[in-house]
Amino acid sequence: MMTVIYIVKGHMSAAATALSVSENPLESLSDRRKLAIFAVMAFGQFMALLDTQVVAASLNSIQAGLSAGPDEIAWVQTAYLMAEIVMIPLAAFLSQALSTRWLFTLSAVLFTISSLMCGAAWSIGSMAAFRAIQGFVGGAMIPTVFATGFALFSGKRRAMVPAVLGMVSTLAPSLGPTIGGWITDASSWRWLFFINVVPGIGIAILMPLIGKVDEPDLKMLKRIDWLHVVSLALFLGALQYVLEEGPRHQWLEDREVAVAAWASFIGAIVFFERSFFSKMPILKLSPFRRPTFSLACALSIVIGFGLYSSVYLTPIFLGRVRGFSSLDIGTTVFVTGIFMTMSAPLAARLTTVLDQRIVIAAVFSLFALSCWLMAQITSVWGFWEMLAPQALRGFSILLCIVPSVGMALNGVPPDELRYASGLFNLMRNLGGAIGIAAATTWIQDDVRTNAERFGEAMAHANTSVLAQAIARISAHMVDAVRARLLLDAELAQVVGAQALTLAFQDVFLIMGGIFVIALVFVPFAKTVILSDAPPLSEH
Repeated sequence: MMTVIYIVKGHMSAAATALSVSENPLESLSDRRKLAIFAVMAFGQFMALLDTQVVAASLNSIQAGLSAGPDEIAWVQTAYLMAEIVMIPLAAFLSQALSTRWLFTLSAVLFTISSLMCGAAWSIGSMAAFRAIQGFVGGAMIPTVFATGFALFSGKRRAMVPAVLGMVSTLAPSLGPTIGGWITDASSWRWLFFINVVPGIGIAILMPLIGKVDEPDLKMLKRIDWLHVVSLALFLGALQYVLEEGPRHQWLEDREVAVAAWASFIGAIVFFERSFFSKMPILKLSPFRRPTFSLACALSIVIGFGLYSSVYLTPIFLGRVRGFSSLDIGTTVFVTGIFMTMSAPLAARLTTVLDQRIVIAAVFSLFALSCWLMAQITSVWGFWEMLAPQALRGFSILLCIVPSVGMALNGVPPDELRYASGLFNLMRNLGGAIGIAAATTWIQDDVRTNAERFGEAMAHANTSVLAQAIARISAHMVDAVRARLLLDAELAQVVGAQALTLAFQDVFLIMGGIFVIALVFVPFAKTVILSDAPPLSEH
């Protein structure tokens, strides 16, 4: 009888073992298959992130093509970012319910279709709607690949994950204006979106064939807390709107911005209440119990602030002060992307041999130095003057992201990895939104103040100098009144350029100061060296 029991127990144990293996497809994947899955997903992430900034240098062309107003054209970017920031934390729940393979495939299919529709847009309203869809479905690809990469690899190979994805996360938005400028100059702004179709189809075909890394849990969809979903969308979507539109409309002085701010506040209250008390929360905040994860998220906000603000500010200076074309802007900022790529091997190596706190402290200092160099900017700066600070910024920003990713995701339990990845990526995007909003506000305020000071200085200037200038112009013109108008216009243009240049100096100094302040918190993080990291199943 005892023998029979042992035999039955043995069969039950074997069945349980077989079941656990079948429920964990990662165990049966070869190294080559894992690399293929990771490469396909990383490329999808690159596409989604590239589209956040690919229109940055081509907004004037899109505005003309769609007959949109100056205030309306901003929705080409705002709609994408609002939708993307909502999906990033939502992707953790959906990947668990639908499985990583099918969520990523569905995202690629819808991203391709929405890209095609963006290219075919006939009005600013249709463009904003299609861009919102594109941003929403593309946002699912961003955190999913981070979580999958850390689940696929362990030990030294895991050090490759933050290095590759860090390069994608920084390179894609940095190259966006460059690639967009080239495409618009060579063909048409519509091809900014059509270029996504072929690679999108490729991902949609490959991912179902090779991408089985987990099993779906469709029952989760039946128990979904819809109030939590709605509050998440209201909280983050309205917040993104406030950060995007606030600087252009004097913040809460504008009725629409004020309404959005109240909506975001109410959404936040409901969201956090549901996060703590819902039986099936759409987003778990449990990763924040780890102090190192919380600190990594704080550093991610600072990194997003610096990355997106610098990508946003440089084309504005080149376009408004120097009068560069889209192609010239793209060529100038391309330097940053080159040096990001060059720093990738070093970033991967340093994560395996050094304490990440040392790496972060060093590269935050380098980024602050690059901001200080940019703060010396003058109204005649171009490609060569910007070469050194852009190269230093490109080299350091990737080295900022890689160790922060390791600090955030290494050691996270497997059941929380998806949520941790979504939260970490959300913090970087929020940092970028806050940075762009703050930089825009600072520039507007500084330009106004600087212009007033220039006006006061000119009012007390030697009027004989102006009289001589008018006389010289009048000597070549019959109408002295027209000569004075031309001189006034010329002076206004010079004053505007100088006021804007001084504002850029101040903003870059503030950005550098923020990175210096962030150094104070780095020593409080836990020591992390990715080469020592065991597989996630052992945590």
